[in-house]
Amino acid sequence: MHKYGSLTALFTLLLGFSFALNACSQAAAPSAEPAVTLKIAVLPVLDVLPMYVADQEGLFEKHNLNVEFVPAGSAPERDQLIASGQVDGMINEIVSTIFYNKQETRVQIVRIARAATSDSALFSILAAKDSAVQNVENLKNTQIGVSQGTVIEYLTDRLLQAEGFSPNEIETVAVPKIDDRMALLGTGQLKAGMLPEPLSSLAVLNGARLILDDTRHPEYSSSMITFRKPVIDEHPQAIRAFLAAYEEAVTLINAEPAKWEAVMTEKNLLPAPLAGSFRAPQFVTASVPSQEQWNDALAWTQEKGLNDRDVPYASSVTSEFLP
Repeated sequence: MHKYGSLTALFTLLLGFSFALNACSQAAAPSAEPAVTLKIAVLPVLDVLPMYVADQEGLFEKHNLNVEFVPAGSAPERDQLIASGQVDGMINEIVSTIFYNKQETRVQIVRIARAATSDSALFSILAAKDSAVQNVENLKNTQIGVSQGTVIEYLTDRLLQAEGFSPNEIETVAVPKIDDRMALLGTGQLKAGMLPEPLSSLAVLNGARLILDDTRHPEYSSSMITFRKPVIDEHPQAIRAFLAAYEEAVTLINAEPAKWEAVMTEKNLLPAPLAGSFRAPQFVTASVPSQEQWNDALAWTQEKGLNDRDVPYASSVTSEFLP
């Protein structure tokens, strides 16, 4: 009896020691990897709405991701933030991605943010209310206010060429700031100008005349979600988490577009006079631009003498992180 009693006591002691070790091991193990923080440069444009919705609805947190928005007042300011490494990602376009990657692959497009469709415009060419410009034909050799060397000028050229204009029939004038372009259009000092939504809708509300928009040729018009290449290489799972949360936000917006007016107004994406009459646009589901879209934008930069290099699609666009 004494021998068996000793063995039982020893077994009980060893079992208790095993449980203690296991408990210590579990206490020492982290419950989850810490969340990565991605800093995103945001312009006051509708294209960023899904990011704000994802943040408001807790979707980034759901995917164990922190996202910090860094406001940028203009595309040049956004580009400075990216170039200096102060932010990790942005909304931009194919044209600016080509300029970034002329020397080396500095950024990569990971998703289309927003795209024109046959019934939803991103950009419009408008005429001043007292202008003689009444239709597309009247735009021939008429100065159109644009931001030169940007997607604005690219779209102006391509939309008019698709309408049958020759290059020498297209005349543009540099008005880089959107606010200035809108103001000059409103006073009639500018006969025509290219504006993004919802400012084009506001201009029409104030008397401007819609002449041509990208619903006629939507293949040319889209914006991109783009990240710095070093960030993608270091935090691939964070990029996947970002796009997963973004996709869920797109689903929410597309299901109830009228629900998000307060977000658009609060974040200065919607001018106050349009409140109550402008619904959130439909956003595209997960996709990246095609090789053909890239090649056309690349050809334009070369036609304009803005770029003399063949910037590869394969190193500048990736679908690897789409949900």
